[in-house]
Amino acid sequence: MATPHNTAEVGDFAPAVIMPGDPKRARRIAELLMPDAREVSSVRGIGAYTGTVDGKPLSVMASGMGHPSIGIYATELFKFYGVERIIRVGTTGGLRLEARLGDVIIAIGAHTDSSFNDALIPNIRFAPTASWELLKAAVDAGEGLDGLHIAPIFSSDHFYDNPPEQAQMLADFGAMGIDMETAALYAIAARYGKQALSVLTVSDNLVDPSQEMDADERERNFSKALNLAVAAAFC
Repeated sequence: MATPHNTAEVGDFAPAVIMPGDPKRARRIAELLMPDAREVSSVRGIGAYTGTVDGKPLSVMASGMGHPSIGIYATELFKFYGVERIIRVGTTGGLRLEARLGDVIIAIGAHTDSSFNDALIPNIRFAPTASWELLKAAVDAGEGLDGLHIAPIFSSDHFYDNPPEQAQMLADFGAMGIDMETAALYAIAARYGKQALSVLTVSDNLVDPSQEMDADERERNFSKALNLAVAAAFC
């Protein structure tokens, strides 16, 4: 069954999907994890791949950037393709000094300035959270890992022009990083009774602007987060 954004057939996706934002990163992850990976969709340049890791099926698919983009792909995977869990492997801007470049943040929940979830559950200030089973598996797999943070994050609709005082307030309330996808992913998983988790690599720091990865580093520096994501995928 194809959708407007996916030419895969039912059964082409594994029960668990690793979901980076960048299509190049998706291809790189698929090649790294699954020598037998095959492309099952490439609509709009968003590659989707399925193969096996130690004999267990796994899929990798990019989400693009922002709540609406990941909202489309997560909804279709959960609703039409029988996917049970999506683990986002992406980047995040650190909101606190202790979130150093290359650190990993496992997102317990996602505050947001987005109205994306209002359509899912109107008139409620819904608090999107990670799925406990996936969260526990990733945390257990990361035991003893240097630079691991388990904390809430902030998912924004804006990459530019967020007020500086907003970041400070969020940090004061315990948020560790900022992205643009997790709030929608967690809400859509809840909507369909599925599971979701975000495991994010710190690519820059809003408190210390000297800490910033370039585009190539953002694409390549995800190995620690990926290991935790795979543990969650197979828990």
